[in-house]
Amino acid sequence: MTAPTIEARGETWPLKEAFVISRGAKTAAEVVVVTISDGEHRGRGEAVPYARYGETVSGVLDDIRRVAGHVSTRTNLATYLKPGAALNALDCAFWDFESKCTGVRVAELAALAPPVAKATSFTLSLDAPATMADKAAQVPHLSLLKLKLGGPGDGDRMRAVRAARPDARLLVDANEAWTIDTIENLISVAAECGIELIEQPLPADQDEALRGIDRTVPICADESVHTAADIPRLAALYDAVNVKLDKAGGLTGAIALVREARRHDLKIMVGSMVATSLAVAPAMLLASEADWIDLDGPLLLAHDREHGLRVENGIIYPPEPELWG
Repeated sequence: MTAPTIEARGETWPLKEAFVISRGAKTAAEVVVVTISDGEHRGRGEAVPYARYGETVSGVLDDIRRVAGHVSTRTNLATYLKPGAALNALDCAFWDFESKCTGVRVAELAALAPPVAKATSFTLSLDAPATMADKAAQVPHLSLLKLKLGGPGDGDRMRAVRAARPDARLLVDANEAWTIDTIENLISVAAECGIELIEQPLPADQDEALRGIDRTVPICADESVHTAADIPRLAALYDAVNVKLDKAGGLTGAIALVREARRHDLKIMVGSMVATSLAVAPAMLLASEADWIDLDGPLLLAHDREHGLRVENGIIYPPEPELWG
């Protein structure tokens, strides 16, 4: 049988408005799309190069093209690529290709539970407290909000959003912006505001500082966790982990990460980068395993790709086969 062809390209998808976190702002989603084809069937995967780890669109495309002639199935991808965006795009494209060739949905191929619809968090970009409160009030139909925080003023941001939306479930993501000197006070404010989860408060190289902190609000690792191999080191320091396919190395790595986290009694958030529905679709297969999902990337775009995921009142639905899987 002839090996399938592998093609990769970069795409730019404008956002509705600037997406701001503690490390900076973006106005477009820069993604990499892999297409695998045998002339009759086509599989696709999308990934987002993560600048936090030195990835770029051009670098990820170079990595994919470098290995394209050496891989013909997903089973040997990890031999050639470390976990990251390139491995994610190829892994997801091979899963989709296998599904299209066999007519069997990816959830069944991967021995996962049937995918379910679930409430996704909706992200409020880092801004002044009053502005974030106003934006929270503008989406009364969304019940789960995630606040991007940035250090100074974060206590005021949490209090302002809680006052504006006393009904909402709230998560916060500090993106490594808190310090050892401020974290305990900010955790106290989060508890006061009824925050459900604090994501990555300290820089990843300061994980050990969490060992002596009273976690009255659960703390979730994001930048600190990539793959299943990280879990034994983090299990005593965190209460939850954010599983992102771009870090784990695709759906294959994400499944392993979820299973290892559960073995260590950690809660699960399934997240994604700002991307189109094609990138989010594989992550939806893990929704039934998750305590929270943060898959609102397509909602932040000015427009999504064809056959995008259905999202109604904050509930996101599994992908149709025309999109992926």
